[in-house]
Amino acid sequence: MRSFAGRDILSLKEFERNEYFRVFEIADRVEPYARDRHNGDLLQHKTLVTAFYQPSTRTRLATEAAMHRLGGHVTGFSDAKMTRAGDFYQEGIQDTVRMLECYGDVIAMRHFQQGAPAEAAKHASVPVINCGDGWGEHPTQVLTDMMTIYRERGTLDGLTWVLIGDMRMRTMHSISYALSQFDTKVYVIAPDEMYFLPEFADEITERGLNWERKEHIDQVVGEADVIYMEPVVQPDYTKSRDERTGDVGLTPPNYQVTKKLLFGKAKADAIVLHSLPRMDELTPDVDTTRHQRYWVEAYNGVLMRMALLSLILGAFE
Repeated sequence: MRSFAGRDILSLKEFERNEYFRVFEIADRVEPYARDRHNGDLLQHKTLVTAFYQPSTRTRLATEAAMHRLGGHVTGFSDAKMTRAGDFYQEGIQDTVRMLECYGDVIAMRHFQQGAPAEAAKHASVPVINCGDGWGEHPTQVLTDMMTIYRERGTLDGLTWVLIGDMRMRTMHSISYALSQFDTKVYVIAPDEMYFLPEFADEITERGLNWERKEHIDQVVGEADVIYMEPVVQPDYTKSRDERTGDVGLTPPNYQVTKKLLFGKAKADAIVLHSLPRMDELTPDVDTTRHQRYWVEAYNGVLMRMALLSLILGAFE
């Protein structure tokens, strides 16, 4: 297995099967810090720099919380408008990252431009973690998704997944790469205008992902072990910020998951995951059902990022 020390985490495209389990193993080892709500000293001499050019609640705070739990330090920005990258100068990635690398030991970046974290990694002397890049990928979210399912089911093989929502989303790209490493059956449900691009569909097929397109959640919900959701009512992810103006559309029933649907047709142990935030595609009445695991992920997201930071910064080999 490749060493994680000093490594960029930019994509799950080349993430190996055994590397998932290594991250999960380290998450188990550092869990007492999060479970007992105290900060240790594992990374007490290290600093995380967060560079968030796009809004974030869960990813930024979970990454920062993970560093704090390990005794490390955090600096950075959560609004590019407050930096020279977001004002009159529009400072580019290369110049910005050469400054940021002087301020810490690892950079966690979210950006509205696909490929921006990879470009940053070319110029940075410290590791870069992709925390979401436009329509590209979101590896830390999907590592959290995979860890959640592994903890719940004890395996990542032999499961049937339903991917439902906007397949252009970065999470859908990363989850497709991840699932190609495991023995899974995948059903894909999305509007035509939000479907996989043909070249991406060809790529995941070549990678061995066993997938099939369906039109309506009713067709496959009864087979699903995992229902993995994104909205079909979306902002423009190529913008640094997309404010809502006026009313937005409603989610058609074929892309919606409700308590009635789950209790009427789903397996008793089916799990619903959603990276959040949500619109009306996942109704609040699912929150209190046995199927919900998206709130569990808030906790798991800290554990997974603790594990990644520990590995990247050399606390574990």
